[in-house]
Amino acid sequence: MSTTLPGGLTLPQTAGAQVVAFVLVLGRIGPLFLLAPVFSAQVLAARAKFIAAAAISVALTPIASHGHTIPTDPLAFGLTLTREVGIGLAFALSLGILAAAVSAGASLIDTLVGFSFGALLDPVTGNQNAILGQVYSLFAMMIFIVFGGLGLMIMGLSDTYSLIPLGSFPAINRLAALALHSAEQIPLIGLEISAPVLVAIVVADTVFGIVGRAVPQMNVLVMGLPVKVLIAFSVITASLPFVGLHLQDDLTHSISDALQAFSH
Repeated sequence: MSTTLPGGLTLPQTAGAQVVAFVLVLGRIGPLFLLAPVFSAQVLAARAKFIAAAAISVALTPIASHGHTIPTDPLAFGLTLTREVGIGLAFALSLGILAAAVSAGASLIDTLVGFSFGALLDPVTGNQNAILGQVYSLFAMMIFIVFGGLGLMIMGLSDTYSLIPLGSFPAINRLAALALHSAEQIPLIGLEISAPVLVAIVVADTVFGIVGRAVPQMNVLVMGLPVKVLIAFSVITASLPFVGLHLQDDLTHSISDALQAFSH
């Protein structure tokens, strides 16, 4: 027996079903390489991303298709593929907020220290970012790679198939709540990451203001900038290990929040 795929390709029934299942799984995996940290990095070539997405899809296809009917009708296939892409986007968006939060927190530090005037192209995000923004982006990318964040994201995405099988779709209100919760986490995580440096800079500015009032002849602006830079670098060096631990916890919580939203 044979089956006709939406593109008109005729294959044996088993092989045809597996090809369709692979395309559907690729639809859920693909958004990971558009929004998720590390996977969506601009430094990765598009061909490398596609090969990685295809490899992950091949590995997950047996898990996703086991015990489920694979649609071969063009209309059913298109509808199912749209659902798969929507699920993948929702999951990837819940992870992408980490990169956005890191960039937001680092941008705030750059503005206070004065590095925002030297914004350059960030090789990780592909956006204009100042010096400390690039440092934090590369550091977050390193943390996710070294401490198994990539594996956690892939495992979390594979767990979605036990919660939302092929052809299913979560409730819209759950997805809306997940999107709202993810948006709320951006300023919170950004402030938590940048809080030590922000406190140090605010204290330094307060001291410079008092000194400027007590000694008017001292040019506080000229002296203050290099001192703030040294203070910022010192605090960043001391706080980066704690930021790394915090990012690991945030990644775990983001995956848990997404899976919890899909489980209802």
